[in-house]
Amino acid sequence: MPSGRAPKYWFPAKRHGWGWGPPSAWQGWVVLLTYITLVLGGIPFVQVPTGRAVYLAYVFVLTVALIAICWLTGERPRWRRGQRGR
Repeated sequence: MPSGRAPKYWFPAKRHGWGWGPPSAWQGWVVLLTYITLVLGGIPFVQVPTGRAVYLAYVFVLTVALIAICWLTGERPRWRRGQRGR
């Protein structure tokens, strides 16, 4: 039976443009901070020993994972032009 409440999105849609804005739930903040930590933490552990190309592939994989999480837990992205009168 539907509860009548709107779903709680981790990543709400941006008001202008396409994509997601800042997280609106603690789970979204954990995902975003983990992503940032892994990207920055990969510099000494991935880029320095193996080189720039491997690090870029590492960041690409992390970014694809972040986009997948945003897609699954956020509002559906579509082009938005904002609300008039605000």
